[in-house]
Amino acid sequence: MSSSTPVLPRQRRSAAERAYARNETLLAIGMIAPAVLFIVLLVGVPFGLAIYYSLHDVTTGGTTARWVGLQHFADLLTDRNFRQALGNTILFTGGTLVTTLVLGTILAELLMRDFRGKWIVRFLVLLPWTAPVALGLIGWLWMFDSVFSPIDWLLRQVGLLGSRDAALGIMPNLYWLGDKVLAKVSIILVNVWRILPLATVIVLAGLNSVPRDVIEQARVDRAGYFRRLFQVILPMISPILMIAILFTFIFTIADMIPIFILTRGGPANSTNTLASLAFFTGILGGNLGRGAAIALYLLPVLGGVSAVLLRLIRRSEVT
Repeated sequence: MSSSTPVLPRQRRSAAERAYARNETLLAIGMIAPAVLFIVLLVGVPFGLAIYYSLHDVTTGGTTARWVGLQHFADLLTDRNFRQALGNTILFTGGTLVTTLVLGTILAELLMRDFRGKWIVRFLVLLPWTAPVALGLIGWLWMFDSVFSPIDWLLRQVGLLGSRDAALGIMPNLYWLGDKVLAKVSIILVNVWRILPLATVIVLAGLNSVPRDVIEQARVDRAGYFRRLFQVILPMISPILMIAILFTFIFTIADMIPIFILTRGGPANSTNTLASLAFFTGILGGNLGRGAAIALYLLPVLGGVSAVLLRLIRRSEVT
């Protein structure tokens, strides 16, 4: 009788621990279930429909879906507009990424210094990120106007445009959105304007994390500014720079709002990207199957580059 007495409290304790663990599991499932459901409904269902549409001949005016397999993907490889959109996607993403990273590092470095009116500069830097996208792009649409562009007016005032000896030509306007090259420059410029505040904040957070004693030691060792920047500061904040690159890459490659508002893919489809071409083909054009196939070409690019950047971030954090 005495030997069985300690067994009961032990059994009760074990049952209580199992009940506690079961309640903890149920609580964890209950808390994570809404997020999982949200992701499945917002991402999983449209992704599954995109795969289904890409393998069928589906239009907004049709009532049946005819199986075509990989025909849409094969036909796109011989489509001149698709190849143009693919090249523009690479051009816009690369140009925006490089320009944003360089300007973001310069702005973050300047904002690290103490000067009068620093809060105003920070407000102006963050303003494009806080302003509504449509409102900001309508402003840019006016700035790129073929007649009333303030950019062209400023160039005429300084003698760079509108005269025989002007560096940019005798024409009174540059017609930003009517010229193929200038239209691409305009898209990159607007992308940089939109994403630069986020990149600046990320790089600024990285610069604030660098220990001050490391910078002071580099100064004691008579390291110049550029040597401190490229050999001390940038290697130390490389994981944070990778995060800025990742966000810039994702926001740029899948964004079609500037193209939709400014150029609608023109002139002559010269500014279309994969995202905008998929929208114009699948939604406005009504060819859901072909539009879904165009959009799915973004999947391996987004997944591959994101995986590489995340691996580099993890490796730089370890080292």
